[in-house]
Amino acid sequence: MAAAQFLKKKGITIKGHPLCWHTQTASWLLNLSNEEILERQLMRIRRDVGAFKGTIDAWDVINEVVIMPVFDKYDNGITRICKDMGRIKLVKRVFEEARKSNPGAMLVINDFNTSQAYEILIEGCLEAGVPISTIGIQSHQHQGYWGIEKIQEVLERFSHFGLPLHFTENTLISGHLMPSEIKDLNDYQIPYWPTTPEGEERQAREVVEMYTVLFESPYVQAITTWDFDDDNKWLGAPCGLIRKDNSQKPAYVELKKKIKEEWMTSLSLVTDPRGNLEFTGFAGEYEISCLGETKEISLKRTPKENYQEMVMG
Repeated sequence: MAAAQFLKKKGITIKGHPLCWHTQTASWLLNLSNEEILERQLMRIRRDVGAFKGTIDAWDVINEVVIMPVFDKYDNGITRICKDMGRIKLVKRVFEEARKSNPGAMLVINDFNTSQAYEILIEGCLEAGVPISTIGIQSHQHQGYWGIEKIQEVLERFSHFGLPLHFTENTLISGHLMPSEIKDLNDYQIPYWPTTPEGEERQAREVVEMYTVLFESPYVQAITTWDFDDDNKWLGAPCGLIRKDNSQKPAYVELKKKIKEEWMTSLSLVTDPRGNLEFTGFAGEYEISCLGETKEISLKRTPKENYQEMVMG
């Protein structure tokens, strides 16, 4: 809680990840009946979402549901109840519990599977009345960059639901790529996976290209880089924007240029004789200052959502 409150005071939007997942679950769940496992899962959601309400108001509610009932690497409580209840019923229960605990929260369904199976799952959940706020798409690219064609294809398929899209776990490697024959990324864990100059240049090009495509999409609401630095990260992969010694990789430098220079609007303007002004800017939150007074406004993504506001007399 102290960490979350510190980050919020710094203006950082925080998201909880995840509330329900079949991996890394408590081993003691296996001693319970399926009914008891479900109740403990719902208790966990009530506890965490309720306690952090107002500090953390965005949650990945359930993670990787497409594979959940067929996951067979090891026995676990969540796979058990998903097999028993079915995907949609479980998703509905956990989302409804999260919504009750924080009615205003952003609730995300999240998956690495971008196939039609994920689309079918989402469609079934929405038809069942599951209160999904946002569709989460993982993009761990340890075996190579998706490329513009695949990114646009994924955007096209998942945008038709009319919900915002979050690229929740975006990974681009700055060292050698994971062999293509590996089926489960978790199966490739080696003692030393270094970042390299050539890999860093490749990563920078790919980061800029991918983030530009996502930034341009009216459906993409957020991108989460996985991870920020290379120190002790998932699978040991050199996927950070900074190195283990905290020095900046080219990807950090180039992405900062995009975000802080090209994609931010900073203007000095003069009003017309009536005291009005017009400007065109990127969607987002703005501060307008005049004669020592400052007011905040918001520009929405689509023209029909934009609004005019008298800022100062």
